[in-house]
Amino acid sequence: MPIPSSAIRTVIATIAALLALSSPASAQSAFPAPARPAAAAPRAASCHNGENFERFLAGLKQQAAAAGVSQRAIAEASPYLVYDQGIVNRDRGQRVFGQIFTEFAGRMAAPYRMQQGQQRIRTYAAAFARAEKEYGVPPAVIAAFWGLESDFGANMGNLPTLRSLVSLAYDCRRSEMFQGETIAALKIIDRGDLSPAEMIGSWAGELGQTQFLPAHYFNYAVDYDGDGRRNLLRSGPDVIGSTANYIATGLKWRRGEPWLEEIHVPQDFPWQQADLTIQLPRSKLSQLGVTYPDGRALPNDTMPASVLLPMGRNGPAFLAYANFAAYTQWNNSLIYSTTAGYLASRIAGAPPMRRPAGPVAQLPFNEIHELQQMLVRAGFDVGKVDGVLGQQSRSAIKAMQIKYGLPADSWPTAELLAKMRGGPRAQTLSPDSEAAR
Repeated sequence: MPIPSSAIRTVIATIAALLALSSPASAQSAFPAPARPAAAAPRAASCHNGENFERFLAGLKQQAAAAGVSQRAIAEASPYLVYDQGIVNRDRGQRVFGQIFTEFAGRMAAPYRMQQGQQRIRTYAAAFARAEKEYGVPPAVIAAFWGLESDFGANMGNLPTLRSLVSLAYDCRRSEMFQGETIAALKIIDRGDLSPAEMIGSWAGELGQTQFLPAHYFNYAVDYDGDGRRNLLRSGPDVIGSTANYIATGLKWRRGEPWLEEIHVPQDFPWQQADLTIQLPRSKLSQLGVTYPDGRALPNDTMPASVLLPMGRNGPAFLAYANFAAYTQWNNSLIYSTTAGYLASRIAGAPPMRRPAGPVAQLPFNEIHELQQMLVRAGFDVGKVDGVLGQQSRSAIKAMQIKYGLPADSWPTAELLAKMRGGPRAQTLSPDSEAAR
């Protein structure tokens, strides 16, 4: 697809921003059926037995009909089901979160977003109260995702959703997933929630003010404003109820339980116990010297929690409860999920997190990439070797820190990298390795 002029981009962005206030009829007229992109036709994808896009699309429409989508909905959507190589290029080139936590959280959980979240809770008090009663999800949790995903509807994306979905469905990287998402989008049209023209969103096909994939939209969207449609692009109440339904039903939120709290961890803490896969009773954590940041003791009870160190033992520290799993399932980036949980706590009234006493050193991208390669050679599964510190890389780093007698806080350091570069001589643990752990 040719790159549009700046004027066209500005008009599209302006119209998309105004969708929150526009009527369904005006939204449909604002987005006429798009012309087929002028880019060359894609080469036949190997994962589709060499079928060209037209034959693949015909088969996908047959799958949709077999899944119960009406011919009327398929016909309405057909002008939008066109291939866009630019979307595929964007998907292949995407970079996941690589920023340090305090930088990302400082930007994404800024005070203005906290204040806007609190304002939305006041504005939509009835919808939030209903959602909490029906689904058990606190208003602050919903508002945090709302703010992070689209700045409360201001930035939902400006690309035709059906074009994005069908392009990614034809590409071989995640074809099966996006074939299902395309069919789910057609079901949304068939149900009468959105027209094809209204389906404007992010390049990866997410829709609405909390950026639902179409399958989540179809399965979890609810009509909270009583107009007979589930409209997550323009209806605040629908956004609130649907997001609560997804968090509670899809992500298994536990009513009445906490999600994330900042803590202070002493320097003699057994760092190998700081891991999302390890849960300890708060009474045990208290015995190990863990307190709230102001020195208050943790409750002396059996509620399990994990010590979460997004930047290692010298950075911020949190207690992650069972409900934190909802955040990591929403987005498996630990930086994003921790930021979302932290922003929700701020909206709920928690004070700002305490900053590290000094700068926390972070390995540059190329050295994390090198470290991942060495971990793979050592027999660890780190997922994708991409220079980004994901949970699998963190677990492998912890194991190597234990092996080398370093504090096992899962944070990659120059010392660990040097030991791993050192080869066989670095395999011998120091006499005081137990104390270091």
